[in-house]
Amino acid sequence: MCQGVPDIDLSKAASYSIGDRVVEVFDCVEDHLNLLQQCFDFDQIKQLMAREDFTFVYDSMCGVQGPYATKILEEVLGGKPGSCINATPRPDFGGPESAWHGHADPNLTYAVELVAAMGLNSKGEKVETGKPVPTFGAGADGDADRNMILGSQFFVSPSDSLAMIVANADLIPQFKKAGGLKGCARSMPTSGALDLVAKKKGLPFFEVPTGWKFFGNLMDSGTKYFPDGKTYTPFVCGEESFGTGSDHVREKDGMWAVLAWLQILAAKTIEKGSLVTPEEVAKAHWQEYGRNYYARYDYEGVDKAKAEEMMQAMADKAGKLAGQQVQGMEVKTNDVFEYADPVDGSVSKNQGIRFIFADGSRIIFRLSGTGVAGATVRLYLEKYVAPDGDLGQHAFDVVLP
Repeated sequence: MCQGVPDIDLSKAASYSIGDRVVEVFDCVEDHLNLLQQCFDFDQIKQLMAREDFTFVYDSMCGVQGPYATKILEEVLGGKPGSCINATPRPDFGGPESAWHGHADPNLTYAVELVAAMGLNSKGEKVETGKPVPTFGAGADGDADRNMILGSQFFVSPSDSLAMIVANADLIPQFKKAGGLKGCARSMPTSGALDLVAKKKGLPFFEVPTGWKFFGNLMDSGTKYFPDGKTYTPFVCGEESFGTGSDHVREKDGMWAVLAWLQILAAKTIEKGSLVTPEEVAKAHWQEYGRNYYARYDYEGVDKAKAEEMMQAMADKAGKLAGQQVQGMEVKTNDVFEYADPVDGSVSKNQGIRFIFADGSRIIFRLSGTGVAGATVRLYLEKYVAPDGDLGQHAFDVVLP
């Protein structure tokens, strides 16, 4: 098509010269694999995969993760062939005929096949499957940056997953080799489970507005872009919308999060001498830090003007409710969240309404989607229960709107 430009075969790795330029075709799966091998102990994870009592299922939902999943989890790490399901990428993510109707979102609502295989329903409640339930389950969205973690008939919320990875970061070679974590962060609507871990471990912690760019700035700390301030890397961050990542890349990485969990399970299994499950990791975590029961409720297509009026009414009460009692809980503070970026000095205002209670429980409101079809009000409810409290309840029974 272009004079002097050779035909470029994208099916195999090669280099092509075009004048004084070089075009390199590389295998993106191999490239990511090589990076992940620097982060994790693949030999240790292989030992976990080889156990007769360990099984897993990984659902790529016909997104781009499929070839990565089969290569890394089955071929390299030795997982049982066929454990990676819906692993053939499709431009429509499976389309309307798929169980998830082409909506490749790794959550309890849309990851229908994965959730069912793990013995749960869309509410995260246990259901009978009629066959053995895998030990470990995970899912990816269409572009593979988000993830969902499951145990056998057990859902690990994204907020808890983030906190548990940070709590067990010393088991992950990526951080151990670098002398440990230097920072962690969550988006403001994400539960405060991470805060408790950061406080106990003495880690620099950041609560940022929704949007990965705020994590990106923290990852850039101490680099040539911001050489004069503090350095917060190695770094782990995440958000309640199933995104988790570290500074190995400047973006959330679903496969990294899954391997982080497998690394934790592998290391704990070796230490214990018998298989450790995601549920065991979660329950041990709650017994140490307490549990942040958490749920998000989206109210879509609401009247934009009325939604803005409601948000403004709450904003007008900022700082005025401290000391008041709400259903037996004392309000510690209420405010309109704003964020002063410690790296570039920018300030982001009006990032949502927070009601924070003395025991760490929270109610959050955010307004988004202000298009012609109306607005979306997002309500986040969080109830903290201390380690000596009832840690075995179902989240949606505790935090109801």
